[in-house]
Amino acid sequence: MTAPRTWPLVLRLGTAQTLAWGSTYYLPALLARPMADGLGLPISQIWIAFTVALLASAVLGPFAGRAIDRWGGRPVLMGTSVLFAIGLASLSQVQGTISLMLAWLLIGMAMGSGLYEAAFAALVRLQGTQARAAITGITLIAGFASTVGWPLTGLLETEFGWRGACLAWAGLHVLVGLPLNASIPRVVALPTPPMALAAGDPVAPAAPHTPPAKYTAWVLSYVFAASLFISTAMAAHLPQLLVASGATLAGAVAIGALIGPAQVAARMLEFGFLRRLHPLISARCATLAHPVGVACWMLFGTVAGPAFAVLHGAGNGILTIAKGTLPLVYFGPLGYGLRQGILMAPSRVAQAFAPLLFGLCIERWGAGALWISGGLGLSALGALLWLRVSGRQPVR
Repeated sequence: MTAPRTWPLVLRLGTAQTLAWGSTYYLPALLARPMADGLGLPISQIWIAFTVALLASAVLGPFAGRAIDRWGGRPVLMGTSVLFAIGLASLSQVQGTISLMLAWLLIGMAMGSGLYEAAFAALVRLQGTQARAAITGITLIAGFASTVGWPLTGLLETEFGWRGACLAWAGLHVLVGLPLNASIPRVVALPTPPMALAAGDPVAPAAPHTPPAKYTAWVLSYVFAASLFISTAMAAHLPQLLVASGATLAGAVAIGALIGPAQVAARMLEFGFLRRLHPLISARCATLAHPVGVACWMLFGTVAGPAFAVLHGAGNGILTIAKGTLPLVYFGPLGYGLRQGILMAPSRVAQAFAPLLFGLCIERWGAGALWISGGLGLSALGALLWLRVSGRQPVR
């Protein structure tokens, strides 16, 4: 990150992403119960509405990516800030199931055009193949979204209730998020948006012995979906798994708290040493981390819980970066936004159903359900082993 304007851009985008993640993805963890109680609905209705939001983000992602390819990230992310604000303000006023679903639908549309994939596409539109370090920088900053978002949401809910908390987050998107996204440099609009997903970058052809582009896309799409299923399942059920394995609730919370710092530490490692390597090598190591953590847990019991949390968090931290860098190194910057939206659509669907499906596995097998998540991680590693290191230089 040697360009003089890169660090300020990363700081602005990273702060906007922290706001976006903290006010949406991490919101139900603290507000689902107060919402359900306040509306007189079962808590399952809140999670169903959140699932609707994630599915909406999967549908909208390719369209948002295509728009960024054509016009750049500035207008899309500015519009997303407004949509986040409208959705959260609407959520603060819901009175029943229908209005709840509609409010989360609006938030889901904003998530599809305003989270990591959109920010990565905005950077690639500005910096092309040199965006790897900037992508890592954004994830370093936004890696603290839960660290900032959960305490702030809890404080706002305590002081103003869940409706006031949603309204406050809406105001922050207008007062903070919108100006930050408005500061993104403008780009010259392309005459027509790139359309092809399968075609490689015509200005940077694939290396010999590299699998055909469409197969590479399928592999990456599967790897991203499997990794996001695992991370979402762990976010929803890790404390329950730890308690079921014999840990106290306080111990489970303490172990779970190790995941965030491990993610950030791994991203710092990626920013330093690992960025000298091809992103595929980093991704392979990252997909192995969760299965190794599962093996430690199953062999040594709850005493290995901290090791599991650190390994899982580190792997997830690097995989977040890989979702931005692997498509860039294999396909190039042309049509990056549209391709990202398509590649990540299955991931959003997997993410939407991960808490429910993994919860059913826990009911059936208890802590043994970890073998399923570990197996998914190994399958993702196997898929990445099928790919070959591209002949292009690793993006920096």
